[in-house]
Amino acid sequence: MLALSRVGGATALRLPSNVNYVLASSPLQRRSTGLRQYVTKKPKSKPPHPSESFLSGSNSNVLEQMYDVWSENPNSVHKSWDTFFRNIQAGLKPGEAYVPSPRLHSDRFGRVGGIFSPETEVKKEFDMTAIEESLKVLQLIRSYRERGHLMANLDPLGLVKPYLHPDLDISSHGFSDEDLDREFFIGGEFGQQMATLRSILDTLQRAYCGKITVEYMHISDRVQKLWIRSKFERPALYTYSPAQKKKILHWLADADHFERFLANKFSTAKRFGLEGAESTIPGIQALLERASELGVESVVIGMPHRGRLNVLANVMKKPLAAIFSEFQPSIDNDQEEPLGSGDVKYHLGTSCDRKLSNGNQVHLSLTANPSHLEAVDPVVSGKTRAKQYVMKDTNRTRVMSILLHGDAAFAGQGVVAETLELSDLRDYTTGGTIHLIVNNQIGFTTDPRKARSSPYCSDVAKIVGAPIFHVNGDDPEAVVHACRVAAEWRQTFKKDVVVDIVCYRRHGHNELDQPLFTQPIMYKKIHQHPSTLKIYLGQLAGEGSVPEAEQTALIKAISKELDSEFQQSKTYVAKSGEWLATNWAGFKSWLHLSKIRPTGTSIETLRKVGLATCTVPSTFKAHPKITDILQARRRMIESGEGLDWACCEALAYGTLVLEGHHVRLSGQDSERGTFSHRHAVLHDQASDDEYVPLQHIDANQAAFHVCNSNLSEFAVLGFEHGYSLESPYHLVIWEAQFGDFVNGAQVIIDQFISSGENKWLRQSGLVMLLPHGYDGQGPEHSSARLERFLQLSDEPPDSMPVFGPQSKQIQERNIQIVNCTSPANFFHVLRRQIHREFRKPLIVMSPKNLLRHPRCKSSLEEMAPGTLFQKMIAESGEGLVSDDKMRRLIFCSGKVYYDLLEHRIINKINDVAIARIEQVSPFPFDLVMDEVERFPNAELLWVQEESQNMGPWFYVEPRMRTALAGKDTRTVRYVGREASAAPATGSIITHQKELAKILHDSFN
Repeated sequence: MLALSRVGGATALRLPSNVNYVLASSPLQRRSTGLRQYVTKKPKSKPPHPSESFLSGSNSNVLEQMYDVWSENPNSVHKSWDTFFRNIQAGLKPGEAYVPSPRLHSDRFGRVGGIFSPETEVKKEFDMTAIEESLKVLQLIRSYRERGHLMANLDPLGLVKPYLHPDLDISSHGFSDEDLDREFFIGGEFGQQMATLRSILDTLQRAYCGKITVEYMHISDRVQKLWIRSKFERPALYTYSPAQKKKILHWLADADHFERFLANKFSTAKRFGLEGAESTIPGIQALLERASELGVESVVIGMPHRGRLNVLANVMKKPLAAIFSEFQPSIDNDQEEPLGSGDVKYHLGTSCDRKLSNGNQVHLSLTANPSHLEAVDPVVSGKTRAKQYVMKDTNRTRVMSILLHGDAAFAGQGVVAETLELSDLRDYTTGGTIHLIVNNQIGFTTDPRKARSSPYCSDVAKIVGAPIFHVNGDDPEAVVHACRVAAEWRQTFKKDVVVDIVCYRRHGHNELDQPLFTQPIMYKKIHQHPSTLKIYLGQLAGEGSVPEAEQTALIKAISKELDSEFQQSKTYVAKSGEWLATNWAGFKSWLHLSKIRPTGTSIETLRKVGLATCTVPSTFKAHPKITDILQARRRMIESGEGLDWACCEALAYGTLVLEGHHVRLSGQDSERGTFSHRHAVLHDQASDDEYVPLQHIDANQAAFHVCNSNLSEFAVLGFEHGYSLESPYHLVIWEAQFGDFVNGAQVIIDQFISSGENKWLRQSGLVMLLPHGYDGQGPEHSSARLERFLQLSDEPPDSMPVFGPQSKQIQERNIQIVNCTSPANFFHVLRRQIHREFRKPLIVMSPKNLLRHPRCKSSLEEMAPGTLFQKMIAESGEGLVSDDKMRRLIFCSGKVYYDLLEHRIINKINDVAIARIEQVSPFPFDLVMDEVERFPNAELLWVQEESQNMGPWFYVEPRMRTALAGKDTRTVRYVGREASAAPATGSIITHQKELAKILHDSFN
């Protein structure tokens, strides 16, 4: 039986067992109300009722829509529909609910004609033909909503023709031209109960088949779909006053003449201009204005190189003289501040406070980016999230992000999908990003037929239910409307949205390229095609909106400004602050000394934090093993001895938040820890409620956020890097599940983390925790590729830095790389990130089996006031021979130290010293030399567990040579695994044999 029931507080149809259901939405997005799409099975006992045919196939979507309307208000639908649904409510099957002829009373099934009333005779006639025709019209409406975009006039070049899909042809729905002026019941669509077929088609084609259209039927939320319909299914899609049109013209003319001016003055320079897509600038301007009207105060922008100079000039309002001067490299720059290596002009970022033409002020930040397309996407998202934290924008209405994309990159780069997947996650959402695709209909030289499998370049955005507005780039008014609606969508629903500006690229990939080699037809068409500005000028003149005299005056004024700025550029001197995304007041570059500060803190504070981390509410039901772990930690804190890795890590975070520093730790499984050691988030075993001890140390503490990320390295590391750029007072940490997986984010490491400060003067204090260590777990669970990070270090191997009070060794280098062997040293290196006057990325080879190693313990005294990070831990063991009688001196780094120590103890060896290098880069030349001089007769060894072509050996060997040069004639001998293509063996037996050989060679 098909009956009505209450599900989740809403009315729902309970479908019979002889129906096979095909759900219209995914399980995660499934609504709990309304008819579901279904098709009928063949009953075993009797054939289907003749009138059930209209319930099958795509008509069921219309039936579901009609049922939703009826559920809200039975009087809003035709009486025949009211009868049908009331009969279903009475318990009848769909076929029995249909009444084929007029009825004045209930029949033996309990069904009625007209208005349902079990006690009153019904006098309304039920017309099955009207039902079927109404269904067909409603299905036609749905077809336009789903496929009307195929008939839209989107291509300015006319190379891609609008496509009349069969579902959009009225004949496919059983209608002909003779039916155009007939009225049909449409159940409240377009705000009407009845409408002619002609007026219905006019509304649909105006909404979906013009120079702007929208894809939105993939969205599962009915309210969101109705909102979009309200913006498109209206008598006039958009109207602009003469003043508004003049503003759009001004924006468009600025963009057009800027490109023309650069082409004229710097004809042999690459600039990756916006010609063919100039309407993007009016779109961005309108978007910013509408967003500001809806409460946005700050916008973070990311974009590729194409059109960047135009955005810098006309959106960011970077001085034109500054831009023009960058085309003239003979001018000396201001050297009072470091300019680093610099970058090409179409990669640079800037920030500004801009007053818009509507009177609102907005802070704009354009992030610097590499040529690696789309790599900047997660960086922008992270920076936006951090701004929202700083501005206490918990509703995510005051800070938003805009990302510009190329069509080929949006479809082709996997980081786009990775970043989209962050958009609705609790710890990563920014309340929606507005994506603008500058759709040139071509990649470098590859056309869309070879660049993607999807119909549109924007299709990947459907995975998060983003609406996609497609718009003809030659219609600036349509582009402006699409961008305004996008801003309204973002502020209303806090979700991503895409505006696909279909345009063209007037030149090749750059201005010096020859596109006719590979796209002869397209570029012959482009060469004949008038500019968007010329088209719009003609349109406005024809309308009389902006007379030709006003147009001429506007163009002259723009040209005059460009000429004036060009003259000023000849004597312009660039200053570093003009191309920095943000200035961190008081923080020092490598030119200004920052003195070393102790990172220890009071025992009282350490105990306060430590006890808080092992305390839960009395009503909280923790897992028994968690209770044991917390009790063990309490004993550590109370005794002040035997503190393990997780305890000291928690002490570092807790002391920082007590000092007012926000701490954010993010990664796959970071809440518990990959190796079940951290347990920063506890789960009640009865209710699954969460409790985070580090959030409950003190009422006045800063925020501590630990976040389990999705299974992404590229996007999440990029996100955390972006987060770290916003404020130097936040400790931002990304943790890999295993260090081996970090190479999935190599682009972020190479293009941003290791080189960002040198290219763009943007400091970052990001910490990367990369579990590393050879434990016999195979080639994919052993190595964080320490050697690759060391290769990225810009420390020269053959020159000794200055040491002592005036040392700037770390300040002058690009990254820090450590492999700590002491929990207390890990505590200090984390706190050191905050307690200094500059910021550098910190790469930590974090341990695995040392997390619970019985010898890897620290005391509270090692973190007390006056203590600090030890770059090298010298030999301090007891029972050893005197220094001058030491036979060997082993230098090592990381976990292998404990293997060596254990072997020395078991075998009662007393004439071999072991020194641990905790900070591999920048290299502790001075400390190494001190240790060498301490043991004048010892043979020098470097011992590592990694293969010879991996690990630190290639990095430390030339630097140890430099440290010894002119002072000691001894050389350093390598002990470790042989060179290998794979990081580690997959056999535990082979692993043990290799380790035994390393230990044998180290001591014998």
